[in-house]
Amino acid sequence: MSATPPPPPPAYSTPAPPLNPADEKTWAIVTHITGIFFSFIPSLIVYLVFKGRGPFLEAHAKTALNFHLTTLIAYVAGTILSFVLVGFIVFLVVPILVIVFAIIASVRASAGEYYTYPLSIPFFK
Repeated sequence: MSATPPPPPPAYSTPAPPLNPADEKTWAIVTHITGIFFSFIPSLIVYLVFKGRGPFLEAHAKTALNFHLTTLIAYVAGTILSFVLVGFIVFLVVPILVIVFAIIASVRASAGEYYTYPLSIPFFK
């Protein structure tokens, strides 16, 4: 038998401090704008990383995540319906709606207002 010492106890870590309002606004804007290019992934990352560090940012991340998951469902439905030629309309309309609503949401976030995307299914409340 070897005489190896037991592993050290886990280090104590303090919870992350809350974000100041300016940082919350900045991250909320980034969440909405990057959703145009990368769908639900940026809002999911922001939600998981900054959860509990500010109610404003958490609300915007949830809202963006709900909207982009809804658009993902619309894209899947459009793919299925494209065999009947109706789905191609989805591929024309949804990207335009994503851009318009994300810009509106970022403007509202920069003004410090809460925003709910229209037509989104509330997966996270």
